[in-house]
Amino acid sequence: MVAAKKDKLTGDALGTGRRKTAVARVRLRAGSGVVTINDRTLEDYFSVETDRMNVVDALEVTGHRADMDVIIRVAGGGPTGQSGAIRMGIARALLAADTESFNTLRGGGYLTRDSRMKERKHYGLRGARRGTQFSKR
Repeated sequence: MVAAKKDKLTGDALGTGRRKTAVARVRLRAGSGVVTINDRTLEDYFSVETDRMNVVDALEVTGHRADMDVIIRVAGGGPTGQSGAIRMGIARALLAADTESFNTLRGGGYLTRDSRMKERKHYGLRGARRGTQFSKR
């Protein structure tokens, strides 16, 4: 189980999520359901609907979508990696705020780190797996 973290000054629940090369730092506080990502709204930051759904999914499953404000700082990776990192960060912060939601979050796979990373380029090849083009002459 992940250690639950709370901010000592404000009482906010904290969570860190990672996917691919993206890292998200999430802060949950009691509020009206506003999601802020890098000082922008959710709809402004993620243009693809699946990424937006990925972000709020853990909140909706636990029933905290309307009563928690979410402040997120995310860096690295692309949009899909960032939304996955945010998803994990929100789940970890929810665990710090509400310990009864552990079974729901664990069963839904929200607390599991997606360990798939890009494979490194190998010597003598054009990429990780792609070889050089065959030349007959």
